[in-house]
Amino acid sequence: MTAAPDHTPTFAALTPMERLDKATPILMVPVLVVLGFLAIGSTSSWLTLTVSGLAMGMMIFIMASGLTLVFGLMDVINFGHGAFISVGAFVGVSVLVALSGWTGAASLMLNLAAILLAVIAAMSVTAVLGWGFERVIVRPVYGAHLKQILVTVGGLIVIEQLIHVVWGPSEIYINRPEMLQGAVTFAGAAIEKYRLLAVAVGLVLFVAMRLVLRRTKIGLIVRAGVENGEMVRALGYRLSLVFIGVFVAGSALAGLGGVMWGLYQEVITAGMGERMMILVFIVVIIGGLGSVEGAFIGALMVGLLQNYIAFLEPKLALISNIGLMTAILMWRPQGMLPVVKAK
Repeated sequence: MTAAPDHTPTFAALTPMERLDKATPILMVPVLVVLGFLAIGSTSSWLTLTVSGLAMGMMIFIMASGLTLVFGLMDVINFGHGAFISVGAFVGVSVLVALSGWTGAASLMLNLAAILLAVIAAMSVTAVLGWGFERVIVRPVYGAHLKQILVTVGGLIVIEQLIHVVWGPSEIYINRPEMLQGAVTFAGAAIEKYRLLAVAVGLVLFVAMRLVLRRTKIGLIVRAGVENGEMVRALGYRLSLVFIGVFVAGSALAGLGGVMWGLYQEVITAGMGERMMILVFIVVIIGGLGSVEGAFIGALMVGLLQNYIAFLEPKLALISNIGLMTAILMWRPQGMLPVVKAK
C-alpha cells in the first residue's frame, strides 16, 4: 500500500492573486535585507550584520525545525525541547574537550572532524533522551495542551537539574576550534569564520529536510500526517510510529542546534535551552505550524531583524522579535506558510 499522491496545486496553476499571496512571505527576507542596507548606510557594517543575522537565523532554524514538525504533526506543545538543546550543548562540548588535540590543531579538516564527532554524539544522546521523554512524559498527555505545558516544563526543570549534577552548576566557557577563530575580510567587512560555517550547516539541513519531506515515502507520510492524520491511518500506516520517529528526529536536531549555539556564544549553561525557547516558539508560530519552509523564513527574519535593530537602536532589540511576531500574526494569523489541515 502506498501513500496518497500529493494534490497540492503547482505554482503555475495558481491564480495571480494566489501566486502573490504565496510569494509574499518568501520575498520578506530579501526585502528586510534591502531595508537594513538603506537604514544602516555603511556597506561594511551592513554586510557584517547581515552575515551575523543569517548565522543566528540558521541556528535558530536548526533548533526550531524539529519542534515545528512535532507541533504540526503531533499537536504537542513541548517545552522540554529546550532541555534537549542544553543537553546537546553539554555533550558536544564534552566531546570537543576530549578532542582538544584536534580542535587546537592548525588544520581545518581536524577541526571540522572534531565538530562532526561532537555533533554525532550530541544528536545520539538527545535522540535517545527524546525517545524516553516521549514515552514517559508526553505520551500520557496527548490531546491535552494544558497538561502538556505543565508536564514538559516539569521535564525541562528536571533535566536542567540533572545537567547540574553531571556537569556542575557553573557556566562553561569554550573556545572555538583553532581554524574557526577570527574573521575573514570581504568588501571591507569582518566576517567571523564560524558564522560562515553556521550558515552553511543551516542551508544544508534545510535542503536535506525539503528533499526528505518532498522526495521520499516517509516524508510524504509525515506531510500527509500533518494535513490529515485520519486519512493516513485509514491507509494502514502506523502513525504512532511516525510520531515517535518525528519526535526523536526533532530532539536530535535540538542537540545539533545546542552544539552550534554553544560554539556561537562560546559559553554554555544548563538554562541556555530554556532561554532559546522564546525565539524558537516565535519562529514556529510565525512560520506556520508544521511548515519547515515557514520556520526557515521566520528564523532568518528573526536573526536579521535582531541584528539590525541592535545596531540601529539597541534599546529596542529586546522587543523586536515580539513586535515581528505581532505584526506577522495580524497580517497572517495562521503564520506565513501554514500547513492546511483537512477538516
